[in-house]
Order: sequence, then C-alpha cells, then structure tokens
Amino acid sequence: MQSNKTCPLVEQYLSYLIVIKGRSENTILEYRTDLLMFFKFIFTIRKIELIGNCFSMVDIYFIKSITLSDMYAFIAHCQTTQKASPGTRARKIVSIRQFWKYLKTKAHLIDNNIAEELETPKQPKRIPKYLNLEESVRLLIECKKSPRDHCIITIFLNCALRLSELVNLNIDQVNNDVLSVIGKGNKERKIFLTPAAKKSINSWLIIRNKLNTKTNALFISRNNKRVTTRAVQNIVKKYIIASEIDPETISTHKLRHTAATLMYKYGKVDIRSLQQILGHESVATTEI
Repeated sequence: MQSNKTCPLVEQYLSYLIVIKGRSENTILEYRTDLLMFFKFIFTIRKIELIGNCFSMVDIYFIKSITLSDMYAFIAHCQTTQKASPGTRARKIVSIRQFWKYLKTKAHLIDNNIAEELETPKQPKRIPKYLNLEESVRLLIECKKSPRDHCIITIFLNCALRLSELVNLNIDQVNNDVLSVIGKGNKERKIFLTPAAKKSINSWLIIRNKLNTKTNALFISRNNKRVTTRAVQNIVKKYIIASEIDPETISTHKLRHTAATLMYKYGKVDIRSLQQILGHESVATTEI
C-alpha cells in the first residue's frame, strides 16, 4: 500500500523503472526525492499548503498546469537557496525530463512534453584522478603478503570493477579466463582475466576454499562472511597510505579510473572495448 507521503503518478513511474528498466534502489530513491522536491517547490510558489507531505493532489491536471518557467525557477532555487552543485542540478533536470517523457511516451497522459526544452547547466570538466603505472605497482607490492587483499586490489586494477560489483562477486562467477560481473541495472558483462588477475585469484582461492564458511562469496571477512563495502574501502585505504599515496585523492572508485586509463594507455584497448569492460551505457562516460 502506498504511503500518503508519495505521489501516485510518481510511484507508477518508479514502478515502471524498477520492473521494466531494472533501475537500482539508489536511482529510484534519487528520482523520488528530486520529483517530490520539485512538486513541493511548486506548492510553495503557488502558496498551496502541503499537509503531512501528502502529494495526492499532484494529478495529471496539476502536471499540465506546470510550465517550463516553473521548471527553470526550481533549478534556480536549487542553485541559489540550496547551493546545489552543477552536477546535482543536472541530475534534478534529468529526473524531471525523464518523468515528463514517461508521461507522454509510455503512460500517454500528456500530449506535449515541455521538459524536452529544459537545458542542463554547463558542467566543469574535471579529469578523473588515477594512479600512474609506478604507483599502481607500488600498491600491488604493498599488499603482496595478504592473498585476499592482493586479489581485491588486483581485480580493481585489472578488471575495472565498481566497489559494489567486487563485493557481490561469488566464486561461481570466476570461470577459468572469464569473470562474469553483475553491474548496474542487473546487467551481466564478461571480462577476460589478465594473467596477473588469474594468478592472484587462484592464489586466493587455494586459501578461500579451505575456510569453513557457508557463503559462496568470493571475498570473505575474518568472521567468514561476505566482505562489506566499508571493509573493502578500509583495505584499499590502508595500502594507499602504506604506498605513500594521498588517501584523500584515491578511493576504490579511483582504482576503477586507474584500470581504465592504464588499459587505454598501455594495453592498446580501444574506447568501445573499454566501454564494455566498464559497463557504461554511454561511450561519452567512458571518454571522460
């Protein structure tokens, strides 16, 4: 049963994203937050009292009353009052645009999608930070004494996995030369293992298979349970510091950037192959 704190039209849209598009929980949470914040702003400028966060009055007639000027006023409010960054404002615009697109093309509730005209703010171009080849080697040498930790960092640097993808790896996802990865939107991709990655995984599996645990997780903690994302972040940070690299600039996600950059610079991997390895929907994301 839907809470009175939600909007039926928004929930209908979010159900579509979950069931048909396979969007993640985080994406759904962001879309709901952005859309309800937008409607709350419209209530405020129209001096409509929002009682108990009840958005039930946001029906299709209310939607049709919203103008492009309202949308720009909301984005301006986010910039001036909320001090939202260009990235956050861009995300809110995407949330609004995608919802209006759904109302027109999927739900067929509106004939005119005014949000198509909504432009995204110019984003400052930032070059992702990454380790150079010498720093990467230093990091791998530092964690050599721990087969598990060495395997974790080797996979980050050779396979360019996201943190959540690495934590959720199971033993049966390793098949000789291939690693099957479940990425965003529950999409599966296959990554061919380098000799270094294969060697590190095999060394860890010799130890891993002797442990008394009921989980099929590839990486397990001292209490024989699947490692958590926080634990992996702490592991990486420990070796980053030991390698005399600034822990403020390098994180687990930066190791993913490192892997992609080193593959491109030294591995003769073209941009389309990198897109597949990284699991990016858009090649523009890979190009950054």
